[in-house]
Amino acid sequence: MNNNAAVISDPDIDYVTAAPHRITADTLDAAMRWRYAVRRFTDDTISPAELDALLDAVRHSPSAYGLQPYQLIVISSRQVREQLLAHSYGQDKVVNCSHLLVFASYKDIDDALVERYVTLAANSRHVSPEDLGEYATQVKNALAAQTREQRASAAVNQSFLALGTLLTSAALLGIDCCPMSGFDASGYDDVLNLPQRGLSAAVICALGRRHPQDSSASYPRVRVPHGDWLLEY
Repeated sequence: MNNNAAVISDPDIDYVTAAPHRITADTLDAAMRWRYAVRRFTDDTISPAELDALLDAVRHSPSAYGLQPYQLIVISSRQVREQLLAHSYGQDKVVNCSHLLVFASYKDIDDALVERYVTLAANSRHVSPEDLGEYATQVKNALAAQTREQRASAAVNQSFLALGTLLTSAALLGIDCCPMSGFDASGYDDVLNLPQRGLSAAVICALGRRHPQDSSASYPRVRVPHGDWLLEY
């Protein structure tokens, strides 16, 4: 676990008043309608600036208790991706893409993750860790009330929250992607040596540019009708 993670704090941002960066509803709608799960990518590579912007957006994802119990692995090496292909159920887009992202969740949400958050929060708020002791105890007690399996499942859920941020941010940035939960997690774990880090692959996502001959691009989007999907009280 990296205990030297950067503190997310920007004194130039007013977190109370209305968001000055607000986009229009039309912009959001267009981005969501533009994106789809790309099946075939071009040979183009996502620029470092685009990739950094996307990864930082994911770093800002919401997370229960602020713990972020997962790590994001960026795989640009084609050699490594070729090793992972054997564990990807034949989905060659894991190789033929710009970058492959692996969300790897911790097998347990332990006290060390809580202490990491407390240290970062204390630095950000300019207080001592002891000032956050009551909160740390509450979180640790809440986690202790769960089984290890429940905590591991919660960590996977947090990874999917981050995936949601990734997909939306990629659409807004004009980056194509394809999320995948159908793969052999144990195979990915072995190739990437994740058990040694207390991690396991939760979900993956290929990034790149859609190929002009990707047949999936021409498929009409199928979604449950609004009236059948939404419940209101």
